[in-house]
Amino acid sequence: MSTDILRFATAGSVDDGKSTLIGRLLFDSKSIFEDQLDAVERTSRGRGEEQTNLALLTDGLRAEREQGITIDVAYRYFATPRRTFIIADTPGHIQYTRNMVTGASTSDLAVILVDARKGLQEQSRRHAFLTTLLQVPHLVVAVNKMDLVDYSQERFEEIKQEFTAFATKLDVNDLTFIPISALHGDNVVDRSINMPWYDGSSLLHHLENVHIASDRNLIDARFPVQYVIRPQRAADPELHDYRGYAGTVAGGVFKAGDEVMHLPSGLTTRIAKILTADGELDEVFPPMSVTMLLEDEIDISRGDMLCRPNNQPEVSQDIEAMVCWMAESRKLTPRSRLVVKHTTRTAKAVVRDVRYRLDVNTLHRDEDASDLALNEIGRVSLRATQPLFADEYKDNRLTGGFILIEEGTNTTVGAGMIVRAE
Repeated sequence: MSTDILRFATAGSVDDGKSTLIGRLLFDSKSIFEDQLDAVERTSRGRGEEQTNLALLTDGLRAEREQGITIDVAYRYFATPRRTFIIADTPGHIQYTRNMVTGASTSDLAVILVDARKGLQEQSRRHAFLTTLLQVPHLVVAVNKMDLVDYSQERFEEIKQEFTAFATKLDVNDLTFIPISALHGDNVVDRSINMPWYDGSSLLHHLENVHIASDRNLIDARFPVQYVIRPQRAADPELHDYRGYAGTVAGGVFKAGDEVMHLPSGLTTRIAKILTADGELDEVFPPMSVTMLLEDEIDISRGDMLCRPNNQPEVSQDIEAMVCWMAESRKLTPRSRLVVKHTTRTAKAVVRDVRYRLDVNTLHRDEDASDLALNEIGRVSLRATQPLFADEYKDNRLTGGFILIEEGTNTTVGAGMIVRAE
């Protein structure tokens, strides 16, 4: 039915209409089951609301419905004849910044909502900065609630100029502005007759047609090994010597017959076959999940990597990264002992230094900071107990990102983006 998958996240300040927008997208694209819609209509009537509250389609927690806010990241799925979509509805409150980072970290596009009445808020700027820090390739600024400003072109242009001026401080590759009314559906799925001055596309049309294939790194070939497949059917002669290496292609293009290098050993061999659930393929690329068979027997295990002999990632135990700290119970300080989960490799690590803490509102670097607290972001130096096969996050989000885990509780306490591997 669909050709590819677009992951996108909604972000912005509290009450800017993120959940309502997603509800409207699902409703107008006819992606809601009748029983879901009936349940939302009953809940809306029970709360005394005059019309169906589409935000209830994504606000699933009881606390979210009671307060009318989003707390957790809500994932929703729908499809059109052109594309399949995975939506991450992220919370707007500052104390849930870590949830927003989680939702945007795997997104191809981010929709930043701005209330047409209030204009650009502090949290709007914060979320815009975070999406660029996470290297989300495409950014859409949806100026919502245009019905409450009489669909004013002047108001839309004011917000557009204000955000464009702020975006000059950020690393934005693709920026689009769309005036919408999520409540009434203006410019969400269909073009609105209330804004004849707007000559752009609707939000759904933009989501269907934004080009994302070139966002993937197809130059640096990276294949982190996730699992070694060794069938135990001794009676089958074809499986007797079978040894396959399963994983997800993290970068580049691999073809049968290509020469590859194994890390950390540095030994080289060639790809004999590439298998998928649909059968054998001649070439694969990210983010395909495949099994590779090699011509030579090499001692390869989970956490190792296959790459090109002349195009290797940095192999280092010392990395510098921007880290978003997510733990409430403790701070990130020098000498903190944690576990790093990078691609398929897991290693113990120690924090060598906190270089600076970043003020996401002013983009000021506090170089006197000695720790990171909940939802704070800073540049950190780490040393792992074994080498990591890393690229810079700006070059490859899959091999440049990692998470930090508290060893005793196995809780994820931080998310990192590699700036440099020393």
